[in-house]
Amino acid sequence: MIENNKESTSTVRVKSMIEQNRQRQSFRAVSEKAVPTVLLVIALISILTTIGIVFVLITETFEFFNRVSLVEFFTGTVLRPLSQDPKFGILPLINGTIISSAIAMFVAGPIGMMTAIYLSEYASDKARRVLKPVLELLAGIPTIVYGFFAFTFVTPFLRQFIPEMSATNILAPGLVMGVMIIPMIASLSEDAMSSVPNAMREGALALGSTKLEVTFKVIIPAAFSGIVAAFVLGISRAVGETMIVAIASGSSKNFTFDITQSMQTMTAYVVEVAGGDASPGSTIYYSLYAVAMTLFMFTLLMNILARYIARRFREEY
Repeated sequence: MIENNKESTSTVRVKSMIEQNRQRQSFRAVSEKAVPTVLLVIALISILTTIGIVFVLITETFEFFNRVSLVEFFTGTVLRPLSQDPKFGILPLINGTIISSAIAMFVAGPIGMMTAIYLSEYASDKARRVLKPVLELLAGIPTIVYGFFAFTFVTPFLRQFIPEMSATNILAPGLVMGVMIIPMIASLSEDAMSSVPNAMREGALALGSTKLEVTFKVIIPAAFSGIVAAFVLGISRAVGETMIVAIASGSSKNFTFDITQSMQTMTAYVVEVAGGDASPGSTIYYSLYAVAMTLFMFTLLMNILARYIARRFREEY
């Protein structure tokens, strides 16, 4: 009798284990089928968000150009959106954006590249472990801090040497933006150069090349696509920067090439309009979208050009 009870108990346990195993397998099958769907939905969210942003930009921009001539917008050198006779020429904003970005890349490009070369080819492992995190700390500083630094320290310092410089100008924020972008260019370029196989270095050194020759004739060409990507991201960061130029370059919509004078960039104009008294449905309100669309097309074309250059260079090497 006892043995029969034991056998029935063990049979129940076995059946229970079999049932639990079936449930686990069923759950795994369902989860395996659900995971790709969930991941697809997450990926579609970002794609649909991008499509939605572009759609809004296009529709609102068309509304702006129903009120303002396309030729006037892209060829006009006067931007007076709040005057009695409003003018909506975007050239002053494009000019300010290009000049500030050029100043920033003039600082960040050479310094970032030389830093990357040192970290990748000359620094010891100990020095690299210390210097790279310290360098990347610059990327964690809020841009509003950079803006106040440019306005309260860099501009007064420069005015000691350039007395005619305005209190708000494009030179100081451009220089500070360059300092802010250095970690991005240095880190990404160093990663691209470090990924070059050591066999290429050793082969070039074995042929009698110096370390400097190996760096400039072997490593940089081999890592060129990654370096181009680093510079493109740096330029995009400079073009899209808002707080530094909004604080330190002022809101004067001057069409000038004098870097000691106040200018306004496209991003700073968007901030001014979005935070001002522009009522929805007004022409100045729609000008915000036209400027934003121009900025979007500017960065898009720049990325397409960078991809083309990197691909051509990769084919040659």
